[in-house]
Amino acid sequence: MFSTATSFIARHAFVVMPKASRKPSQPHLQFNYPLPYGAVLREGGVQFVVYSKSATAMRVLLYDHVADRRPTRQVDFNPQNDRWGDIWSLFVPGVKAGQLYHFQADGPFDPARGHRFNAQARLIDPYARALAGKFLPAEDGVIHPPKCVVIDESFDWRGDRHLRRPLSESIIYEMHVRGFTRSPSSEVNSPGTYAGIVEKIPYLQSLGVTAIELMPINEFPIEEPDGSKPNRTYYWGYDPVSFFSPHRGYMSGDKPGDQVRQFKEMVRELHAAGIEVILDVVFNHTAEGNETGPTYSFKGLENRVYYMLNDDGTYKNFTGCGNTVNGNHPIMREMIFHCLRHWVHNYHVDGFRFDLASILSRNRKGEIVPNPPLVELIAEDPMLADTKIIAEAWDAAGAYQVGSFANRRWAEWNGHYRDDMRRYWRGDWGMTGPMATRLAGSSDLYQPSGRRPYHSINFITSHDGFTLNDLVSYERKHNQENKEDNLDGDNSNHSRNYGVEGPTRRKSIVVLRHRQAKNFLATLLLSQGVPMILAGDEVLRTQRGNNNAYCQDNATSWFDWRLVQRNTELLRFVQALNAFRRRQPNVRRGAFLTGTASKPDQLPDVSWFNPNGTAVDWSVVGSSLTCVLGTSGVSDPAARAILIMLHCGPQPHEFIQPRNTTNLPWRLFIDTAAESPDDIYPDADGPPLGPEPVLLDPQTLRCYVAE
Repeated sequence: MFSTATSFIARHAFVVMPKASRKPSQPHLQFNYPLPYGAVLREGGVQFVVYSKSATAMRVLLYDHVADRRPTRQVDFNPQNDRWGDIWSLFVPGVKAGQLYHFQADGPFDPARGHRFNAQARLIDPYARALAGKFLPAEDGVIHPPKCVVIDESFDWRGDRHLRRPLSESIIYEMHVRGFTRSPSSEVNSPGTYAGIVEKIPYLQSLGVTAIELMPINEFPIEEPDGSKPNRTYYWGYDPVSFFSPHRGYMSGDKPGDQVRQFKEMVRELHAAGIEVILDVVFNHTAEGNETGPTYSFKGLENRVYYMLNDDGTYKNFTGCGNTVNGNHPIMREMIFHCLRHWVHNYHVDGFRFDLASILSRNRKGEIVPNPPLVELIAEDPMLADTKIIAEAWDAAGAYQVGSFANRRWAEWNGHYRDDMRRYWRGDWGMTGPMATRLAGSSDLYQPSGRRPYHSINFITSHDGFTLNDLVSYERKHNQENKEDNLDGDNSNHSRNYGVEGPTRRKSIVVLRHRQAKNFLATLLLSQGVPMILAGDEVLRTQRGNNNAYCQDNATSWFDWRLVQRNTELLRFVQALNAFRRRQPNVRRGAFLTGTASKPDQLPDVSWFNPNGTAVDWSVVGSSLTCVLGTSGVSDPAARAILIMLHCGPQPHEFIQPRNTTNLPWRLFIDTAAESPDDIYPDADGPPLGPEPVLLDPQTLRCYVAE
């Protein structure tokens, strides 16, 4: 039996079970990070462990069925024997995996002092490994949230290990688990599920991405539990209620807790296909909202510890979602670490993207501080050493830390890259210099702190904003379907519609839009740094101008797989770009470009030229530019020199090959103005570049590769 006194010993244990200790009926647990809190499965029963400093009484409510409104059994913690400091720990014999439960806590209700206990509230265990069922309608003002499930972590990983692909060699594909296969056009057996992603692994392999970044898969409420907004669905998942639990809505079938097995199977199969899994995690707020919001879990256990509060007990709101997680409080910090280790070692995920990560830089008063403890500890944690950690380096309260978020371990979503590339290809004046800086890896942002080009996660689009198709088809957001009077979503999209707002049959506009889409994709995949592609952009998925589709669990957000055939030419274009990037080290360097050559007979690692072939004068640069990437500084024999001509102007423009490159046998790789298949030569074996000038069409990128 597991004693309460030793419940803390396993806190940081890293278990590799020897074969001799395994039961024949149980798969080998290659890796296991035992959590010290929650429902801990032990021989003969379950140890229920929960933190609360201010509770005066604690109970476990046990249920037989998911739909039960009332528990079939209530087990009270004895404050004298079952409380150790601020930890309540109780062993309940006879309880097995699959048992459904809630916590319930008595304590003071004194909002001005931060206390919001409700002795009737059914509380989700903060460390619940899985949830089951739905929010049941409130009864006597008490919300009945999904039930927690006792989980047996045993799983046959079949020797799976983290892939440990260097970040510099990564191509990230951001997707929504449900949206990726929910459409009937996906033709999978289990649409909208973890299993659905497994069925689409051949597509991901053919696309050439190395990692999928999953929008939040932690448990979140799908609908308002009180039914106040019957037509509103929380589709994206950025409203967590349980950080340790895979979302039950993404599993096939309805067996309580089976999402744990299905998520692990997905990770195992993706790894077998050479694809890493990165989770988008939301440690900045929860679905409990502000002082008018519901009590699901944290509020009813230790509200003033888990959240940042004002002096009057109201909630600080740096997230725009009503509350802010108190990430630098020792208790919350400990929980975040347990959570990250849980996903890395019990689920084998390969990394995390931290939503609104600047929240983690705020102290317990909400002030941005240098060297915030939580951010540093995540970077230095030895059990996270093999993982990728990526920050969305801003929050909803004005903090914008792109380029200055943290130390050398952290990569960042580069919002400057997105904006500068959009503005350049839109034709905004004065954007050629900023575009060149982003193409070269954003040294202005990352070099001063000793970081590398691969700390810049480059992207043109993400879940948050227009899709690529809509970026070149709309000049205004069209979020009316969200039922917020089109007031939600960003108004600054740096987009252009090229003559018609939305869909059109005018061939000239359609051709230009496709060309611009290829310009964005080519620039992204040829830039130093790490590219991230939004799922569906490779086949021009549209949201019909909605740039904030957080509540659209319908065709607006779902991947329409018919587009794979309709836009097969663009798909081929992206596949060739991804393949080129994976085999060509010259576009994914580990060090910043210097403009110098290591040997006298080599081209510099980068050179910039005007269209007339002369060295560029950055003070008078126009809308067109030639970039030459030499192989200096790259030891890989596969490296090839690359010449890129970029022209964002509205009229054709003549380019002359720079004099110091004329001795190289250049072959055409990309011409975004050409029709398929001449828009890209996958083996970079297109027509040679001759001595005569090259006329680029308006808004065109050409790329040549030396043989």
